[in-house]
Amino acid sequence: MIEDGTIYGGMLPKIDCALSAVKSGVNTAHIIDGRVEHACMLEIFTNEGVGTLITNKSVSALGM
Repeated sequence: MIEDGTIYGGMLPKIDCALSAVKSGVNTAHIIDGRVEHACMLEIFTNEGVGTLITNKSVSALGM
């Protein structure tokens, strides 16, 4: 998505950081929009979440 321009600008450092964390052993990293009211709670306590989940597991392994 970086190569095709879907991810660009200010999202690049966020994605790079999340990918680095996951490659270093963190199970999941979440990128959320802090402008969304209660974004952290929505990401943690709902199945849908409100952000982007970066993981080192397949979607089927997450039960999604």
